[in-house]
Amino acid sequence: MEFRELVRTRRCIRGFKDREVPDDLILELLDAARFAPSGGNCQPWHFYVIKNKDLLDQIHKKAYPASWFIEAPVAIVVCANIPESERRYGERGRNLYCIQDTAAAVQNILLCAKDLGLGGCWVGAFNEENLRELLGLKKDMRPVAIIPLGYPVSEPQAPKRKPIEEIATFI
Repeated sequence: MEFRELVRTRRCIRGFKDREVPDDLILELLDAARFAPSGGNCQPWHFYVIKNKDLLDQIHKKAYPASWFIEAPVAIVVCANIPESERRYGERGRNLYCIQDTAAAVQNILLCAKDLGLGGCWVGAFNEENLRELLGLKKDMRPVAIIPLGYPVSEPQAPKRKPIEEIATFI
């Protein structure tokens, strides 16, 4: 798909077909994620690919109770590996760069998913401590996003966007 069309047609998908996502497509998503830009090329990310239905159910119950979440056949939890940025950039790496870098990786996953005929949703409003406990994460591995993925049941309409004149200032 042509890039500008891809950017304009990607949507948050919250309804998935009862169909498994093949591992080769998941590997393509992870490959797209690892090519995201990162400060100093630190690549401060780690991706937990969850296909286990029991664990997805626990995440649904304890970290993100949205009714549609449990329909997803797979979820990728994107974590910031804080020391990877902190070693090079100190406090700014710890509190900003590792978050920016993982956000870029999330966007690459979502764009790649659309290109592959999949859909996903960027979930950030989850219970971080409960998710950390469910995945057994160490304190320096911070979950930044959950991306439920699958084949979309439908594609929502494009949300209204602010005009460029309202969001940009040319100096």
